[in-house]
Amino acid sequence: MKMKKILLLTASLMAIWSCERDTETLGPNLSELYGEFSVLEPFVASRSSVNFGVGESVLFSGRFSKPVNWEIHIVGQSSGSEKVITGMSKLVDETNAAWTGTTTHLPMFKEEVCTAFITVPSEGFSDTLSGISIDSTKFDEGFVMADFESGVNPGWTVFAQSGADMSFGIVPGDSAAQGNNFWDMGGEVSFDYLIGLIDFPASAYGSATFPLDENANNVYFNVMLGKPEGITNEIILFQFREDENGDGIFQEATEDMYSLELKGISSDWENITIKYGDLQALINGAPADPAGNGIREPHKLLQVSMLFLADPSSGYSRSYMDYLIFTENGPLEP
Repeated sequence: MKMKKILLLTASLMAIWSCERDTETLGPNLSELYGEFSVLEPFVASRSSVNFGVGESVLFSGRFSKPVNWEIHIVGQSSGSEKVITGMSKLVDETNAAWTGTTTHLPMFKEEVCTAFITVPSEGFSDTLSGISIDSTKFDEGFVMADFESGVNPGWTVFAQSGADMSFGIVPGDSAAQGNNFWDMGGEVSFDYLIGLIDFPASAYGSATFPLDENANNVYFNVMLGKPEGITNEIILFQFREDENGDGIFQEATEDMYSLELKGISSDWENITIKYGDLQALINGAPADPAGNGIREPHKLLQVSMLFLADPSSGYSRSYMDYLIFTENGPLEP
């Protein structure tokens, strides 16, 4: 009986010892983490040309001797657009380094040739790929209100004050945030806050109201804005007028108008996004009670207006605008 207990105890200890030996440690071991760095497989791209418009992607790959923090930068040779992909691993592959045509730093990519390079800053390593050609840019699902590529829609109402150094119209050039054109708005108006405005009625697109989801939390308004260095007095106001009773006319006293007021925008292009459900009624920039039922109803949106403003005592002001688009189920991914 005593010998049997000893054998059982020995077997138990051997089982425990065996289990401990079979257990792998989580993450890289110390010798791997602090070992010598080397490139085991070179940095390559899965294709030299890509049609993002039909859902193609560029997959980057490479392998290192140990886990490192790496960065991939893809830069448009014409647009200057940049996509940045980062990771911490030994292996770079389709699971962590796929490019679907999106942009990290505006402007958006064009049909152009791109250069891609990978860096491992801690090891002073870099490698470059040139000649990745974009045959077609990615498709953005949503309702494009204005991208200024086809000129001024005849259904819009455009008004600019008679001020000094006025600029209020479409400008062509590679510096557009999306495509090849953007809206330039500027001037000095000493007698009024308003420098200029554009009304975008739903009728300009052939419908009574904008074709948007009924759920205000599913709808996002997106616009790309920028300004010259040194401008600090810009005010950009968007107004969203709803036709609650469906008569085709906005009644200011009895129907809802929601607003988005923007100041201090970046001197570089930036994508501004707001959920329709987060829009507020404003009076002179301060939150106020809506005039109608107080329910945000994007499917009843009759007109969007953009007003470019500045304090008349503050002198000249100027800003840029591009790619106004409504998206659903999430904000725009440029």
